[in-house]
Amino acid sequence: MHPHRYVERLVDLIDPAANVLLNVTNEEAAEAVAAGDIQRVGEIDGQFAIIQKRGNIVRMARSIGRPMRYFLAKRSAGPCLIVAERMEEIQQALAEEGLADQFHPSYTRMVPAHYIVEITLIGCPDPNPVNKRFFTPPRNEHSTDLNEIGRMYIGKVAQELNDWLDHVPADEPLGVLFSGGIDSGAVLLLLNHLLLQRGESAGRLKAFTLSVAGTSSDATNAKQFLDETDLSMLLEVIDVPSEQVDFREAIRIIEDYKPLDVQSATMAWALMQQIRQQYPDWRYLIDGDGGDENLKDYPIEDNPELTIASVLNNLMLYQEGWGVDSIKHSLTYSGGQSRGHVRSYAPAAKLGFRGFSPFALPSVIGVAEGIPFIELTDWNHEQLYRLKGEIVKRGVEAITGVTMPIFEKCRFQHGAVSLEGFAELFPADEQVYRDTFADIFIR
Repeated sequence: MHPHRYVERLVDLIDPAANVLLNVTNEEAAEAVAAGDIQRVGEIDGQFAIIQKRGNIVRMARSIGRPMRYFLAKRSAGPCLIVAERMEEIQQALAEEGLADQFHPSYTRMVPAHYIVEITLIGCPDPNPVNKRFFTPPRNEHSTDLNEIGRMYIGKVAQELNDWLDHVPADEPLGVLFSGGIDSGAVLLLLNHLLLQRGESAGRLKAFTLSVAGTSSDATNAKQFLDETDLSMLLEVIDVPSEQVDFREAIRIIEDYKPLDVQSATMAWALMQQIRQQYPDWRYLIDGDGGDENLKDYPIEDNPELTIASVLNNLMLYQEGWGVDSIKHSLTYSGGQSRGHVRSYAPAAKLGFRGFSPFALPSVIGVAEGIPFIELTDWNHEQLYRLKGEIVKRGVEAITGVTMPIFEKCRFQHGAVSLEGFAELFPADEQVYRDTFADIFIR
């Protein structure tokens, strides 16, 4: 063999059927990625993870809604690139190649959302991947009229849900992971409105609410929400005993150790496991994940790295973290919701559900980034936290005619169980999560 000619190998474990493409075919989306066409990839509507190889050039692109990892293995014949959703799939592929000793979780890389990642397979030493952004929404372009903002933002969510319904068989039941909160409430009301508008049965819709050991404030809020909107017939509270809630299992499922994401995934896994047990053939689940990120509704005071200036001045900070060019960007995990969305995606995928997160779609994020947050809040924390409820409530009423109840913000993992129960289920020390991760994937 010529000393500078290498045999390139790609092991592609990404299933195109798991993409949710709303305006193009899998073939059209694949061609756009293969060509490295930033404009065309940026026009793909949906949640997706796509990989294509031309010659020795591999290009990958994903939205927030679907994870994609890769690992470059070394062989004497040349590099072997393994691409999959999960670390464990990469580890298994390496074992099948006789390269199991090369695996370590930290050697896997996550494709950052909203970028085309380009890798040239040329042998040793391999060049670093090139990241080309395909999604850069304009910021601060909307007026300060909250009615107009709400109509645009929730109107885009409704449009995406309607397009998604076009791709779902009309006889399939639809489950909303419902806490009674703003985002899951908006999704439920929009779906009910759209089904009726389309002349389809709203009876196929169900609101699944988790209650751990019968102590869920979410279940109370969910009931009140649906009573006030005349949709109480949609509610199904899923009761789970506390002994079935295991954060260690969630760490194995999401392959991560960040406490807030682990806690959320723990509750999601408990809820979805019980849904799967009760409804063996159920396929479609919809959630409100991404709504907090879009409208910047996180308590800034809880994170010493953040200020209101950093939150309002940085493009998609909560969706992408500090960005691929920053020191704080994790090659193993990406950043922001690009990393954290696995808390929703992985439990659903593991249990055979087809999940959909409309708030995490680029088109919806794009509308949110156009909101003039600085003008609307004048750098005031409390005004920022109140803004989300105002925008979503006005938008939902404009689209559906329904006035939705707004409850005090509560994270999923906190609303599903009592304070005492939460303390018993989850360790307070972050190191415990890291050690558990190491026990599962390293030691």
